[in-house]
Amino acid sequence: MPAGAATRVPRGHRARIRRRTAVGVPALVMLALGLWGLDRGGMWRDEAVSFQVGRRTVPQIWLLLHDVDAVHGMYYFLVHAVLAVHPGEVVLRLPSVCAAAVTAALVAALGARLVRPRVGLWAGLLYAVAPMAGHYAQEGRSYALVAAGATGATLLFVRAVQGASGSWVAYGAVAGLTCWLHEFAVLLLCAHAGSLALARVGGRVWRGWGCAAGAVVVSLAPMVLVSRGQAAQVAWLRRPTAVTAEELSRGFLGPSGGVYAVCLGLASVGLAGLFGRRGEITLVGVALPLTVAPPAVLMLASQASPLFVDRYVLYALSGAPLLVAAGAERVAGVVGRLRPGGRTRHPLWHSPFVTLTGVFAVALAFLHQLPLLRADRDPGARPDDLGAVSRVAARELAPGDAVLYLPSQVRNVALAYPGAFRGARDVALAEGPAGSGTLYGREAGAREVRRRMARLDRVWVVADPDLLVGRRLPRSHTERAELAVLRRDFTGEREILRGGMAVRLYIRKPMKPPAAGRKPVRA
Repeated sequence: MPAGAATRVPRGHRARIRRRTAVGVPALVMLALGLWGLDRGGMWRDEAVSFQVGRRTVPQIWLLLHDVDAVHGMYYFLVHAVLAVHPGEVVLRLPSVCAAAVTAALVAALGARLVRPRVGLWAGLLYAVAPMAGHYAQEGRSYALVAAGATGATLLFVRAVQGASGSWVAYGAVAGLTCWLHEFAVLLLCAHAGSLALARVGGRVWRGWGCAAGAVVVSLAPMVLVSRGQAAQVAWLRRPTAVTAEELSRGFLGPSGGVYAVCLGLASVGLAGLFGRRGEITLVGVALPLTVAPPAVLMLASQASPLFVDRYVLYALSGAPLLVAAGAERVAGVVGRLRPGGRTRHPLWHSPFVTLTGVFAVALAFLHQLPLLRADRDPGARPDDLGAVSRVAARELAPGDAVLYLPSQVRNVALAYPGAFRGARDVALAEGPAGSGTLYGREAGAREVRRRMARLDRVWVVADPDLLVGRRLPRSHTERAELAVLRRDFTGEREILRGGMAVRLYIRKPMKPPAAGRKPVRA
């Protein structure tokens, strides 16, 4: 036996080690980046909804879903179970962190399966360092979980096309559960149909996919019917434009100019591998439809009825790193075939060197985008910071103080941080959120609110600053009545702006003395 043969690692075992490394390293990097700065010390409005709804009982959550947020129902039940362990902001976000790590691993697994482990490693790492992926990895919402489910369904789709037994059933089950986490994940089916068309598969594969996709659509029908009746929740959305598409492209490929240009160039090079042999599914044939189809379909539909928000198609981000990695692999192949003097292959261009070169390039992209990642850990990077507002309330409000929330959605801060408002009196509230099956509770009518405010000499107002200064119009009779009484009978003494909201103390104006020569009218 040759010296050292006893310690030689079998080729198949080495291949398994490479695949596991390619999948495991991106997951660990994503996990580390997701945990970095997870305790921001403040939730924004959507996270606060997840938090306060998740702390309700199961019957109370079920009651809520009949009125609003049916599209997030499965996620709320999941959050309920998670917060039962410990009701805190970090625990709320942990499922998203873990889901993002799983997504990075699944992206890597797709690259490794369809090309080779180093392509998977590069793609997984690109996903892990993408600012957009990192942003939603730290959100107490469903979008990172949807991305994990969609990417997992895509991997099962590839296995099924390649002939793995039982994969269509597993594919349908995972895709169906993902769609119940968010109904717009159903657009993933458009991406997979595009992949089948590009692969020019036979009728047997189309039938297998069609049965699975049909089962997903049928299972989702009850959700669609209920959510259509709740469409007023997204009435604030506007039609997407070419600028919207460009911003999404930068989110997928890299928001900083240098990273975006390089990734766009590599992704363009990767498109040369779009078609394989007839019936053969390729990496680019999977990644391109995944990246393009869901956002494009939703943007087109939104021209008639606006529904597009980038987070609704976060799962499409999984395809972009695969396109870039495919382009990098093609460039590596061209460079590797260079023969100095026309005779020999470049001695340094062997597999470990190529792999480490790609990893080094991803590390440079990470360092280039590090300021963006660091800034994203600041609570001020979100639309609002309810934690900062609650700290002001805890400092300024005393037990027994009256509080108005304008508009009623601002009550979210008191529901998410009840300790800061302990002992305060909610002037407008008629029925609490949990009992009424609403997100923010039911408010009294305009006449009753005027009557309650007539008894007050001072009131704290937690409000949208635009509403107070007239840049935004009130949406209900109660809000109009509250604003009218404040402007007529009260004076704003001082205002504290925190986290995108105003906390202002109002004092009743002194009564004007009667005009000279006229007797006061007795009531």
